[in-house]
Amino acid sequence: MLYVIIGRDAPATLNKRMEARPAHLQRLQTLQEQGRVILAGPCPAIDSPDPGPAGFSGSVMVVEFPSLQEAQDWAQSDPYVAAGVFTSVEVLPFKKVLP
Repeated sequence: MLYVIIGRDAPATLNKRMEARPAHLQRLQTLQEQGRVILAGPCPAIDSPDPGPAGFSGSVMVVEFPSLQEAQDWAQSDPYVAAGVFTSVEVLPFKKVLP
C-alpha cells in the first residue's frame, strides 16, 4: 500500500537538515531502487524553488510499504528525526488516482 509521509521542520534547522541530508537521501534511494518511491521532496519555506537561508518547512514522501506500522517505523527512524530537523512526522494511507 502507498503512504504519504509528511515531516514538519523545526524552525532554524537548515544547517541540521543539510548535515543529515546525505543519510536521509540514502534511505530514500534504497526504496527507489526497490521501486517503492512515488515522489519525495522538500517544501520550501518561501515561494521559491531555491529558498536559500529561509530553508524548508518540511518534506513530503509518497512511498510503498506492506503496512502502516512499517511505514511509521521507517518514518520515525529517518535521519531528520534523529537530527531534530523534523518536529513531527505524520504517516497516512494514500490512494493514488492520477496520473
